[in-house]
Amino acid sequence: DRFSEGDVDESMNASRTPVRQALYRLEREGYLEVYFRSGWQVKPFDFAYFEELYDVRIVLELAAVARLCAMDEPSPVLLALQATWQVAEGERLQDTQAVSALDERFHCALVEATGNREMASMHYAITEKIRIIRRLDFTQASRIAATYEEHGQILTAILRRHGERAQQLLARHIELSKQAV
Repeated sequence: DRFSEGDVDESMNASRTPVRQALYRLEREGYLEVYFRSGWQVKPFDFAYFEELYDVRIVLELAAVARLCAMDEPSPVLLALQATWQVAEGERLQDTQAVSALDERFHCALVEATGNREMASMHYAITEKIRIIRRLDFTQASRIAATYEEHGQILTAILRRHGERAQQLLARHIELSKQAV
């Protein structure tokens, strides 16, 4: 259904300016279409677009893992990630929103730990675009448990400087997550 800025203003109890800014941002990001003097409409879901975003995400994260494995000293970021992901089963979070946020942080942290700000910025932009569907990955308890296991294995491989193994684990992890979504 088409809707107007006024419809959103009313339902959200917000002023027109931030609503208009949000609608134009959603249009720029490809989620909405604007029709001159006819309102707004949500665009149909574009599976190919999200496949492309996942492809770019994988390239960036694999490059990040290769860099992390080549570093002389392990990044303190990796040690902090261990404290979150390499924990006993009883200490693992089960709240889907919390695990989703931690998962997103894990992947962004891997890229940020390389020290390449531009790479991290690009990765974060992609992460923001796919966040809406990535959260679907944590609707099943089995995916939460698998995420803890897979992140732990990836971290271990990176810290042992097993670059090829770390990249294989990461690629498989992202692919399984994408399939679940």
